[in-house]
Parts: sequence; structure tokens; C-alpha cells
Amino acid sequence: MSKKYLFTSESVTEGHPDKVCDQISDAILDAILAQDEKGRVAAECAVSTGLVLVTGEITANANIDYQKLVRSVIEDIGYVGEHGGGFDAHSCAVLVALNKQSPDISSGVTKALEQRDNGSSEKDDEIGAGDQGMMFGYACNETPELMPMPISVAHRIARRLSEVRHEGTLAYLRPDGKTQVTIEYDGDKPVRIDSIVISTQHDPEIEGIKDNDAVQKRIASDLKAYVIQPVFQDLPVKPDDNTRYLINPSGRFVVGGPHGDAGLTGRKIIVDTYGGYARHGGGAFSGKDPTKVDRSAAYAARYVAKNIVGSGIADRCEVQLAYAIGVARPVSVHVTTFGTGKISDEQITDLVKEVFDLRPAAIIRALKLNELPKERGGTFFRKTAAYGHFGRTDIDAPWERLDKVEEIKRLSSKAVAAK
Repeated sequence: MSKKYLFTSESVTEGHPDKVCDQISDAILDAILAQDEKGRVAAECAVSTGLVLVTGEITANANIDYQKLVRSVIEDIGYVGEHGGGFDAHSCAVLVALNKQSPDISSGVTKALEQRDNGSSEKDDEIGAGDQGMMFGYACNETPELMPMPISVAHRIARRLSEVRHEGTLAYLRPDGKTQVTIEYDGDKPVRIDSIVISTQHDPEIEGIKDNDAVQKRIASDLKAYVIQPVFQDLPVKPDDNTRYLINPSGRFVVGGPHGDAGLTGRKIIVDTYGGYARHGGGAFSGKDPTKVDRSAAYAARYVAKNIVGSGIADRCEVQLAYAIGVARPVSVHVTTFGTGKISDEQITDLVKEVFDLRPAAIIRALKLNELPKERGGTFFRKTAAYGHFGRTDIDAPWERLDKVEEIKRLSSKAVAAK
């Protein structure tokens, strides 16, 4: 018996105040790792009207012009002059208050106590987890990138909003914006687009049109033609005659960005992951170097889940990892396939432990996390700081690769044969 229900996810553009902060924090991380692959970074940022505050803890052998870096990120996003809507890359104040990493945390991370099967502990040269906590990874076969459809579509629309602004197709748009997509499901299958919500910052007038109602009608028409329709060209589920479009539902949206609302690093963790479709451990990503398992282990958990689903042994997969600070091996590994697995979840968990080394140093090494900024011309993590860290097809993220599929298939076949 089928069960129909609605599920909603949201995304935000690169100009959202929280995402401005995430991008600044990750730009700092990129700059540090490009000069020192062993740098320890926990960069936090806050923005408000005319103000950027950079704080946190950094220990690295690197020489960074933080003022120049911060302003370049804001300028790239589009907050310049009148079109910035009251927040300007060249005139805002940039305050930098950075400290070094706690030596207590550093020593625990650098020289881990690795747990052994016999319950004893001995020193190991692997990196210990940078903090305690649990991290989740998820994958499903709803979209080509193996992501839940609501967050996938919300990200596509948000990214397209920025594209048409940068390329000049809709030059009257300003950087701040939010998208929201509601999908109707029949069982576990997405079957239709129920509603699309877009709130986008814009200039006060468009090509001489000053009346606000006329401006909003023009925005709605343009967004349907240049943003929404292109997004659905390659998707199997498309809007229909009953799909609701709510575009700038509150009306005028001229004042936005950091001038309209304060922003903080790490305040969009659901946007960054699976849009609420899977569980979240609570840790943010941006501004954290890969020894922080909030980031690296969440990437590893996605890597595991995606390869499980990509191998065909499950239609949906959620992986939970948990760590203790200074300890290399996870204190727990949990896999659930929500009844879609071709073998039992217990067997898949054992398979995961055999195929994947989930100690922090092994994750960093396998996914080359410390090397990515230098390899990619000094920037990589900043690109993850807007439009989601997962399901990305535009940045060659190592945790999105399906390079463990064949090994998983081989081991799962053995498990089936052993039944």
C-alpha cells in the first residue's frame, strides 16, 4: 500500500549572510593549507552592517593578508558599491582576532591513543580525532548524484540564481537569496514537484520599472523562464500544472545580505548536508581543517554511504560514525539501509569496517584533504561553502567518488554466497 507525503528542503545563495561567513572561513582554510598542509585551523566569522569579524584559533606556518583575503571573497560574491545593497567589500570594517590552537587539544590530536581490540591502549603515530562527537553520511538513488531530491533541486535553483546574476542575464538581482522545494513522494519515490519558493534580493527598480507590484511580476516571470525551467531540463520529475510558485512571497526584497541580517559561520548545517532528509550530528564544516572530524568524518561517512548505494546493495544508506577526542579509531560505526539492503545491515557494517579505514589520518590521506587547496590553485574548500558539500558534480570532491564500488560488490557477493 503506497504512502503519499510531502518533504521540503531549502538552500541559500552565496550572498546569504551565513554563507558569506562560511566562504570567508573556508577561504582562510584554503590559504593556510596551501602554504602549510599541517596547519590547524578553526576560523570563525561574523558579519553585520559594515562589519566583518574574523576570530578563532589558527596554528600554522603561513603568512596571510587576512584583510585582503576577506575583501576579495566579499567582492567575488558581489557586495560592491550600490549593487551590494548597503554592504561593500571596499568600505566595510574587517576586524581580525585570531589565537593559536589550545596546546591540550593539539597534543591529544597529534599523538593519539589508539584503541585496540583487546582493550589496551598504546601510542600510535596516527592523528587522533580533533573532538568527540557523531557524524552522519547519507546517500539514496533518487538523483544521479545519489542525493535526496528536495535538497538537490533547492541547490540547483540557488546556484542558478547566482549564475544568471553573475553572467548578467538578470543583472538586477542582488547576492542574497533563499530557495525551498517541496516534493511529493509515493512511498520512497519522488513523483511530483508540489511547490517552489524563491526569495531573491533585487535592485529597487528594473529597467525603469519603479512600481513594486510591477517589479515583483517581472521578477516572477524572469525566474520561471531563466532559473526554474533550466534546472528541471535533465530531471525526471518536473513541475506540473498544479505546482505552486511562491516568488518573493513577502514582496519587496531590496535590503538584504549582511546589511539586512547578521551572519555567522556554521549556521546552515542542514543546507550544507542533506536538507533534513537524513540525521545530522550537529557539527558544522566551514573553517575547520581536516583533523576536525566534524568535517573529515562527515565527508568519510558520505563517501561510505555513496559507495554502498552506488554498488547497488542498497537503495538508501545512512552511516553514523562516532569519535572521542585524541583517539584515532571510531568508538562506533553504524549503518542502516532502511530495509533496502540486499544483505543485512550487520553484514554491511562489517563490510564497511573491512573496506574503509575511518581513522582521521587515514581519511585525510585517502581523500587527500590537506592537499586539495594547493593542488587546486590555492582554493578548494571555499567552493564547498555554498550550494552544499555533498552531491557536487562541479568541483571533483574526493568523497563523491565511487571508487570502492567494485570491492563492495565482491565482498557483498561473498556474504550472499555464505548465507
